[in-house]
Amino acid sequence: LALRSSSSALYNNLAVLCPPARPPAFGTVHGTTLSLLGSEGPPRQLQARGGGSALSTPLLTQAAWCSLPSRVLLVLTSQRGVQMYESDGSTMVFWHALDVPEHPAAHSVFARGIAAAGSRFVCVGTSSGAVLVFDIPPKGTNVTLSEVLEQHRDPVTDIAAEQGQAPDGAGDLVTADDSGTLCLWSTGEEFTLLGKIPGSGSSCSSVTLWNGIVAAGYGNGQIRLWEAGSGRIRAQVSAHARWIYALDLAPLTGKLLSGAEDSFVHVWKLSRNPDTDDIEIQHCHGECVTDTQVCGARFCDPAGDTFAVTGYDLSEILCY
Repeated sequence: LALRSSSSALYNNLAVLCPPARPPAFGTVHGTTLSLLGSEGPPRQLQARGGGSALSTPLLTQAAWCSLPSRVLLVLTSQRGVQMYESDGSTMVFWHALDVPEHPAAHSVFARGIAAAGSRFVCVGTSSGAVLVFDIPPKGTNVTLSEVLEQHRDPVTDIAAEQGQAPDGAGDLVTADDSGTLCLWSTGEEFTLLGKIPGSGSSCSSVTLWNGIVAAGYGNGQIRLWEAGSGRIRAQVSAHARWIYALDLAPLTGKLLSGAEDSFVHVWKLSRNPDTDDIEIQHCHGECVTDTQVCGARFCDPAGDTFAVTGYDLSEILCY
């Protein structure tokens, strides 16, 4: 699929929306714009909102569709704040500006890490380590910031919500940061911290959650599987030779997709052994995207039969 511009070298730089009985829609970030290839209508470009300053347009850091039971929103994060649109990008629903510190030279400010959580929440991570929880109404623009989760000391990299059936007592939301620390949460009217998995010196760039299994991709090329209830490590795979940029999970089958700087995309299969309840991971397929630093990889259907890949400086989306 041809893009008007290439994809920036950002973690998880591919958004896919799989509407029932329609072709998927794709979104990828380049600089200050989001390229949308929709299942309906021509390709569109969405611009980052400046939030008051007309002099400089902020760089976008991520885009993702958040599917809640009552509606689907397209959420964009940038150096200035969080933008929420209707799913086709036609109408802006909400804009939230980030707090800029008094001494802005010390740290860059941005938002990154987007996930729908529970029945009506959208969670967005920030460079200060805080996770913003937005309460989304069934329709209209009355979005409110209902809670701020402050457990991370480093910039948030990615957020994932449970995509399968969580076992009793397991968290249904996981947040990751630049130090590799993971926080497991239980969502509800108020969010509860269930546990913390300390980092081990490598940044966690991407995380997914399925059937009580946390799969996390790291800067050293490893994928680690954790128990979402106890926080115990259950498997570790040296999956890539370079930094992992994207993980995705097919909720119906437990297939896991990983893409990295080493130009490889791998498909894995996660499962639980029914006899021992051990978590198992199996390698299914490896694909080399020649001369491409992979920065986005997503399944295009809930069963994981098709997937799409974006790469830095690659002005197309490749579908497999």
